[in-house]
Amino acid sequence: MKFNSKFWSPVAASILLLSIACTNEKNVEEEVKTTFSGEKNEIKLLTLDPGHFHAHLVKKSMYEQVDPKVHVYAPDGPELVAYLQAIESFNTREENPTSWELDVYKGDDFLERMIRERKGNVMVTAGNNREKTANIKATVDAGFHVLADKPMAIDVAGFELLKEAFASAEENNVLLYDIMTERFEISTILQREFSMIPEVFGTLVEGSLDDPAITKESVHHFFKQVSGKPLIRPAWFYDVNQQGNGIVDVTTHLVDLVQWESFPEKIINYETDIEMLEAERWTTDLTLEQFSRSTGLDAYPAYLQNVVEDDTLKVYGNGEISYKINGIHAKVSVIWNYIAPEGSADTHYSIMRGTKSNLIIRQDAEQDYITELYIEPVEGVDTEAFESTVQEQVQQLAGKFAGLDVVKVPGKASWRIVIPQAFRTSHEDHFREVTEAYIRYLTAGKLPDWEVPNMLAKYYVTTQGLELAK
Repeated sequence: MKFNSKFWSPVAASILLLSIACTNEKNVEEEVKTTFSGEKNEIKLLTLDPGHFHAHLVKKSMYEQVDPKVHVYAPDGPELVAYLQAIESFNTREENPTSWELDVYKGDDFLERMIRERKGNVMVTAGNNREKTANIKATVDAGFHVLADKPMAIDVAGFELLKEAFASAEENNVLLYDIMTERFEISTILQREFSMIPEVFGTLVEGSLDDPAITKESVHHFFKQVSGKPLIRPAWFYDVNQQGNGIVDVTTHLVDLVQWESFPEKIINYETDIEMLEAERWTTDLTLEQFSRSTGLDAYPAYLQNVVEDDTLKVYGNGEISYKINGIHAKVSVIWNYIAPEGSADTHYSIMRGTKSNLIIRQDAEQDYITELYIEPVEGVDTEAFESTVQEQVQQLAGKFAGLDVVKVPGKASWRIVIPQAFRTSHEDHFREVTEAYIRYLTAGKLPDWEVPNMLAKYYVTTQGLELAK
């Protein structure tokens, strides 16, 4: 493909700094291995259709085992430009700059081109979800490893195709994995840790539909800042046929955490261990002005016109799912607002109810919008003896999490875990941590035994939840 100087002129400096070479039509195929031993640069990344900012957050850091040269395959357009600019900003930042070199192919046949050229061994994708599951299936069919942003399926048909993709990955001895960043959030890690201490938590209660044993709620905002800059979203982000309903998007993280925390390293069989109960969805209403500020467009595209009423865009960004997992009642919910109130941010709430105490994560104004973990004994527990037990267990955990402490909340039967700042890595840092974990799996040549069945269980819950909500 010829270099189009007119198109690239706004980011010409970025192109030069990134050493991007447009791919020639003629290509000399090279054998690229798909098994790894831990050697430097042996993992060769392919980036497919980087339409979501999560695609570049994976590359905010360098990795010893990953070749700095990355082959990018994508349709031409503003999403690709935004991706390239983001990588360039990482390469040119003053503190700890990266050194990625991008080889870019632009064209509508980007998937077929990537598979035919075989220039890498691990494909990373984060973007439009309409074709994502099919793209993943085609990629693992061709013998590439895949690290995919969530969600990997946005409806029941996608779930069925995802099952085929996992079967193909096993047959071709490649690893298909999704990016679950929230497992690396410290308050969640500690909630999981304390849930495994019977002296503090007891055991997980069964709960009920009205009072679940596990509740996870997440509030997000369409207009926000990422890496210190306003996030410009593609218009298709507001189309549930391309991005997916909120009930199958962010809830992917929440369902994952229910499994990861409540049944650590246990296999969940979606056919026998999951019982769907109730689900609902509702819209977030955006004005044209709000849509324009978020996307940079001055009109709704044609594919959104069927959800526009009186010039107001109605997006099914919100949803709630109630289900049982291994007989335990769980509820997950997601809310999308347009913009966070001044001084606030995205928020997360989580409670795990035990026979001795409840483990609660709060992230509201009282916590200065920082996630904090509280331990609160259930009614009938001797609070004085409980406090002594909590302090003793925190001291033991401090051997694993240096500096961990606990303080009593004044006037309440509640104790807050004091989390050292060193463990408070950011959401953007979590992408590095997920990638490092995936690299370890690639080197080992396998995922933990519970990961694939639990990924299937997770997407079963979200896609069946959408069916119930409809």
